[in-house]
Parts: sequence; structure tokens; C-alpha cells
Amino acid sequence: MPALSQRLGRAETAAAVVMSTRAREMRAAGHNVISLAIGEPDFATPDVAIEAAAKAARDGLTKYPPVDGLPLLKQAIQRKFARDQKIDFALNEIMVSNGGKQAIFNAFAATLDEGDEVVIPSPYWSSYALTAQFLGGVAVPVSCPENNGFRLRPEDLDAAITPRTKWVVLNAPNNPTGAAYSAEQLRDLAQVLDRHPHVWIFSDEIYEHLRYDGLGSISIAAVAPQLRDRTLVMSGVSKTYAMTGWRIGFSGAPATLTRAMTVVQSHATAGISTVGQAAAAAVLDAPQDMVGEMVAAYHRRRDMVVAMLRRAPGLTCAVPEGAFYVFPSVAGCIGRTSAGGRPIATDKDFAFALLEEQHVALVHGAAFGMSPHVRISYATDDASLEEACNRIIRFCEGLSAG
Repeated sequence: MPALSQRLGRAETAAAVVMSTRAREMRAAGHNVISLAIGEPDFATPDVAIEAAAKAARDGLTKYPPVDGLPLLKQAIQRKFARDQKIDFALNEIMVSNGGKQAIFNAFAATLDEGDEVVIPSPYWSSYALTAQFLGGVAVPVSCPENNGFRLRPEDLDAAITPRTKWVVLNAPNNPTGAAYSAEQLRDLAQVLDRHPHVWIFSDEIYEHLRYDGLGSISIAAVAPQLRDRTLVMSGVSKTYAMTGWRIGFSGAPATLTRAMTVVQSHATAGISTVGQAAAAAVLDAPQDMVGEMVAAYHRRRDMVVAMLRRAPGLTCAVPEGAFYVFPSVAGCIGRTSAGGRPIATDKDFAFALLEEQHVALVHGAAFGMSPHVRISYATDDASLEEACNRIIRFCEGLSAG
């Protein structure tokens, strides 16, 4: 058989995908599995988006689109950035991608050479590190433990940057912890980045509207305009508008970088679904009441999940400031044995034993660069969350010192 590429050996399947696949297999076998492994809103796509997509299809907007996005969507994104993040991007600085993940791939593929470093605050969404490694880069995690609020400290950022650093990734509100930054905290990080002009900044703001402190979107590109010429801001419609399957992400970045990313995308996927772009444009320009309703539901679910998990023996749970995840520590469960006889030596052991014995799927913290934690998504209905938390409590109560 002809050989596959050596690059493929650097590719790994994300742990959330592994857990979700196992959960589907168990459901197919007849088990009542509750999956809290994937960050996918349970709300319906807003009607305004669906109606716009149908109209676009009926009106014949079904031909090949420009690689960087349809003008109607790029203009809506331009208005959205100005409205929400207080950033003015020219149209040639904006591009549309197949979800936020392709924006990451485009940016890294356009800039990374073999051995270039990507500084990533840890815990982190695994795609940053996996994509950098796949493209020949080196992921440099910087620990942001719970006693720092899961936030990056300026001194730790400064220590991580080297002459080989090509990117610093910021993600707030954070996946998996829900940690967010104030404007002042971002200014402190910007002071460090000021001293390293060779470094690009990737600001992942996909959860920008899912904050519970009333502050709303806070972007480093607006807080530190002196960094504007080397900052990429990424967002999309998946999380804010419950449109994960529409696969519409977008970015604003200096024109030189955007042009380079467009070249990458032209060879990978070309343009994005036209009807999906019409749907995204409509929802971005629509009244935003539906966002507040979803945030209120997530806020309620967060409070319920945190309160219930704090009843589980061996678990501690910080209160997230945004997104729709909790990232509890399972340190008090390590070294114990489950009711089914499974030894719990790591957070991965905890996650797989919980799935097999209580049929709750979540993701172990090691997959996000920090143990011993687990990530739980509360982007599902209240009844399922309550039942899942009760199962987690039972699982923890069943652990023994054996």
C-alpha cells in the first residue's frame, strides 16, 4: 500500500470527539447515555436565519461564492464588530470560514514554519495545540491554574515568549473553564505583547456574548489598539445563535494576513455555503433579544450545575464567568476505586469510568492541558443536566479507598 504522509502522524482526534463517539455507540446498544461532552447549544436556530436561508435559495443565491465571503455577510460582520467589540475592520480585513476552526487552520497555515511556537494559555481548547502541531509548529502551554482564576498572568506570558514565538492565543470567555478578562487585565497582557513585536495575537471570541457579569464583549483589539496591526479577532454564529451545523465562522485581521488566509482557504475548501452566509448575515443584523434569552438560560443552568456538583464527594467546582462549561477538579477522587471496580488514577480514568458505569459523557481535563479536572457542558436541557449531575453524585459517592 502507498505510504501516508508523515504529517498525519502528528494528527490526533480530539478527546471530545472520542467521548461523543463512545456515547453514541452506547446509545445504539440501548443505554440511556447523557452526553455533556460537546459544546453544542440545545436551542433552535433563530427563525430569522432559517427564513433568510430559504429566501436566498429561492432567489438563486446558490452559485460559487467569493473565497473570503459574500459581500452581504462581510458587511454584516463589519457592523457586528463595530457594534459589539468596538473595532472597525475594513471589508478586505474580514473573511468568512467554515466555522471558527477553519479560521485557526487558515491563520496557522499562513504563518507557521517548522518549529515555530504557539503560546497557548492552559487549559485550552484542544484545536489550538493540535492544529499547530499538525502544521509543524510547537504548542507552548502556559499554566493558568484555578488559584489564578484560570487566567493568564502577564509575567507568565512574558516568560513563555521566545524568538521562535509566532502566535499568542487568547480565548475569553474560555473553553473549558468559562474564565473571562476585564479590560484592565487585557491591558496588562497587552503591555507584555507590546515588547514582542514579532508575535501575532489570536483572539478567539466565539463565546463573546455568553458572559454572566454584565460586561459583554471585551476584545484586546479594542482595549489595546496599538496591537491592532498584528491581532486577529475570531468569532462566529455557532455558539451565540445556536447555529453549529451551519458552519459559519469569521475573522477580522490585518489585510496582509487576511489575504494570506484567503489563499490557504482557496486551496482547502474555497468559499462557504451561500445560503448559510445569508442566514448568518440576517441573524447578525437582527434584533438581539434571542441572545439575552439564551444567556439567561445558561446562567440558570450554570448555577444549578455548580450547586449540584459541589455536593459530589471529592469534587470542587469554580463558578465560570462565561461560556457554557464548568471545569471541576476531581483531585479528591484520584487514588480511589469506582463501584464497578475501576481504579481512578487520572481524570481520564474518572471520565471513562463515569461513562461506563453511570452513562454520563464528559471530557477529561488532560485533553485541555490541565489535570485533574473534567469539562462538563451545560448547553443542554435542564432535566438532562439535573439527571446527569445526580448520576455524577452517585458515582462519586460510590468511590472507595480500595
